[in-house]
Amino acid sequence: MSVEQSRAVTDAEDAVAATATASALATSYPVAPGYRLNVRSGPGTSYAVVDVLAEGARVRINCQTPGTWVTGPYGTSNIWDNIGNGQYVSDAYVRTGSDGYVARRC
Repeated sequence: MSVEQSRAVTDAEDAVAATATASALATSYPVAPGYRLNVRSGPGTSYAVVDVLAEGARVRINCQTPGTWVTGPYGTSNIWDNIGNGQYVSDAYVRTGSDGYVARRC
């Protein structure tokens, strides 16, 4: 493979990775209907509430991390979704379509 071909392959791989990252960040997920969701300063119920999301809110998940186990409308989970700097919500209240991780780990 020539240097030019190698660069073309690397550029194509970089473009695919960038598109996948942008797509993941652009995806938003709905909070369970009928719930106002506490946003906490860390991944657990012992962290301070820093905000409350309105009913019908959607969230973009930056990354996910394990924390306190919570039971909600979408099951029992210890996954917490980072939705902003110092802002976490329990994944048990977010309809991601999965019982596992849908974003990179924090």
